[in-house]
Amino acid sequence: MSTATATDLLELLREVPPPEPVLSRERVRQLTDRQRDVLDRLVELFDDGFAHLTMADLASRLNCSLRTLYGLAPSRDELVLAVVDRNLRSVGRSARDALRSDMRPLEAIRAYLEAANVAVARTTEAWARDLATLPAGQQLRDRHSDYLVDVTRRLLDLAVEQGDIDDLDTAAVARVMASLGRDFAQFDVFTTLRSTPKEAADAVLDLLLRGLTSPRP
Repeated sequence: MSTATATDLLELLREVPPPEPVLSRERVRQLTDRQRDVLDRLVELFDDGFAHLTMADLASRLNCSLRTLYGLAPSRDELVLAVVDRNLRSVGRSARDALRSDMRPLEAIRAYLEAANVAVARTTEAWARDLATLPAGQQLRDRHSDYLVDVTRRLLDLAVEQGDIDDLDTAAVARVMASLGRDFAQFDVFTTLRSTPKEAADAVLDLLLRGLTSPRP
């Protein structure tokens, strides 16, 4: 790959606007070490679901004050959103770090989406069930999924431009590829899978990528 092409790939991704954060950058900078620790511990706590928990329950289980929790969010549901958003952004940074300037577009798609699918690697039935009852949580995941779709479409467009794949409806293919993790983590889908949402998403992604490069009859 030429230097110009490599630069184009990375710059294309930087041009895609990420979703607005639940906690602003300024708010994140203001978080205390204690608050950051609480957010990290909530990830594991929510594995067992959250619908049955009040803010007082959370404070008790985390051995922290209600003031600490309300300093993070005004309600339990808002706290859930902050945790979801923080996790997805962390995974998103890792996905970007998985890219190298010498990758071909399809190789970049595989590396990027397999890393992004880590976001659903530890999905539990209880978490998926409770998140399905929180419309704002679904909307937040959709916004992050739409960002993955936009990134994937840019890479597919580049693959077409470079002649790696035939011309096709990149918007349609990108939406299928980049939405696999989110869709397989939905409660009504999660409970029907024989594998984890990440394993299923990675397997289907592999099938799609191989199909793009298969010789046409």
